[in-house]
Amino acid sequence: MGYWYLGLAIIAEVIGTLSLKASQGFTHTVFSALCIIGYAVAFYFLSLVLKTVPVGIAYAIWAGMGIVLIAAISAVLYKELPDIPAIIGMCLILSGVLVINVFSKTSGH
Repeated sequence: MGYWYLGLAIIAEVIGTLSLKASQGFTHTVFSALCIIGYAVAFYFLSLVLKTVPVGIAYAIWAGMGIVLIAAISAVLYKELPDIPAIIGMCLILSGVLVINVFSKTSGH
Protein backbone atom coordinates (compact mmCIF):
# COMPACT_ATOMS: atom_id res chain seq x y z
CA MET A 1 0.00 0.00 0.00
CA GLY A 2 2.97 2.30 0.63
CA TYR A 3 3.79 2.68 -3.04
CA TRP A 4 0.17 3.53 -3.88
CA TYR A 5 0.34 6.27 -1.27
CA LEU A 6 3.63 7.39 -2.74
CA GLY A 7 2.00 7.71 -6.15
CA LEU A 8 -0.76 9.84 -4.64
CA ALA A 9 1.83 11.97 -2.83
CA ILE A 10 3.71 12.55 -6.08
CA ILE A 11 0.54 13.51 -7.97
CA ALA A 12 -0.52 15.90 -5.21
CA GLU A 13 2.95 17.48 -5.08
CA VAL A 14 2.95 17.97 -8.85
CA ILE A 15 -0.47 19.63 -8.64
CA GLY A 16 0.73 21.82 -5.78
CA THR A 17 3.87 22.90 -7.62
CA LEU A 18 2.11 23.63 -10.90
CA SER A 19 -0.52 25.58 -8.96
CA LEU A 20 2.25 27.54 -7.24
CA LYS A 21 3.43 28.70 -10.65
CA ALA A 22 -0.13 29.50 -11.76
CA SER A 23 -0.86 31.44 -8.55
CA GLN A 24 1.63 34.11 -9.68
CA GLY A 25 3.00 34.81 -6.24
CA PHE A 26 -0.23 33.86 -4.44
CA THR A 27 -2.18 36.60 -6.22
CA HIS A 28 -4.74 34.18 -7.76
CA THR A 29 -6.96 32.77 -5.03
CA VAL A 30 -8.03 29.51 -6.70
CA PHE A 31 -4.49 28.47 -7.65
CA SER A 32 -3.16 29.60 -4.26
CA ALA A 33 -5.70 27.39 -2.50
CA LEU A 34 -4.98 24.49 -4.85
CA CYS A 35 -1.26 24.88 -4.12
CA ILE A 36 -1.77 24.72 -0.36
CA ILE A 37 -4.17 21.78 -0.63
CA GLY A 38 -1.85 19.96 -3.03
CA TYR A 39 1.13 20.25 -0.71
CA ALA A 40 -0.95 19.30 2.36
CA VAL A 41 -2.25 16.17 0.61
CA ALA A 42 1.26 15.35 -0.63
CA PHE A 43 2.76 15.51 2.85
CA TYR A 44 -0.13 13.56 4.35
CA PHE A 45 0.34 10.68 1.92
CA LEU A 46 4.11 10.87 2.25
CA SER A 47 3.69 10.45 6.01
CA LEU A 48 1.70 7.27 5.35
CA VAL A 49 4.38 6.02 2.95
CA LEU A 50 7.04 6.35 5.62
CA LYS A 51 5.29 3.74 7.77
CA THR A 52 6.37 1.02 5.32
CA VAL A 53 9.05 2.46 3.00
CA PRO A 54 12.47 3.70 4.20
CA VAL A 55 12.61 7.51 4.19
CA GLY A 56 15.62 7.74 1.88
CA ILE A 57 14.03 5.50 -0.72
CA ALA A 58 10.63 7.20 -0.50
CA TYR A 59 12.14 10.65 -0.80
CA ALA A 60 14.36 9.68 -3.72
CA ILE A 61 11.39 8.33 -5.66
CA TRP A 62 9.10 11.22 -4.63
CA ALA A 63 11.60 13.91 -5.55
CA GLY A 64 12.84 12.22 -8.72
CA MET A 65 9.44 11.51 -10.16
CA GLY A 66 8.20 14.96 -9.14
CA ILE A 67 11.08 16.65 -10.98
CA VAL A 68 10.46 14.72 -14.17
CA LEU A 69 6.67 15.10 -14.13
CA ILE A 70 6.78 18.81 -13.34
CA ALA A 71 9.32 19.44 -16.08
CA ALA A 72 7.26 17.49 -18.62
CA ILE A 73 3.96 19.13 -17.72
CA SER A 74 5.58 22.59 -17.53
CA ALA A 75 6.88 22.10 -21.05
CA VAL A 76 3.30 21.67 -22.23
CA LEU A 77 1.47 24.14 -19.99
CA TYR A 78 4.01 26.93 -19.69
CA LYS A 79 6.20 26.31 -22.75
CA GLU A 80 9.22 25.92 -20.43
CA LEU A 81 11.20 23.53 -22.58
CA PRO A 82 14.18 21.84 -20.93
CA ASP A 83 17.46 21.90 -22.85
CA ILE A 84 19.53 18.81 -23.67
CA PRO A 85 21.58 18.83 -20.42
CA ALA A 86 18.34 19.09 -18.39
CA ILE A 87 16.81 16.18 -20.31
CA ILE A 88 19.96 14.09 -19.79
CA GLY A 89 19.90 14.92 -16.08
CA MET A 90 16.26 13.90 -15.79
CA CYS A 91 16.99 10.63 -17.60
CA LEU A 92 19.73 9.99 -15.04
CA ILE A 93 17.27 10.70 -12.23
CA LEU A 94 14.77 8.24 -13.71
CA SER A 95 17.56 5.69 -14.10
CA GLY A 96 18.45 6.12 -10.44
CA VAL A 97 14.84 5.60 -9.36
CA LEU A 98 14.69 2.47 -11.52
CA VAL A 99 17.92 1.10 -10.03
CA ILE A 100 16.60 1.70 -6.51
CA ASN A 101 13.35 -0.11 -7.22
CA VAL A 102 14.81 -3.03 -9.12
CA PHE A 103 18.08 -3.72 -7.33
CA SER A 104 18.04 -2.17 -3.85
CA LYS A 105 17.32 -4.42 -0.91
CA THR A 106 16.33 -1.37 1.14
CA SER A 107 13.44 -0.36 -1.13
CA GLY A 108 10.84 -1.95 1.12
CA HIS A 109 9.43 -4.48 -1.38
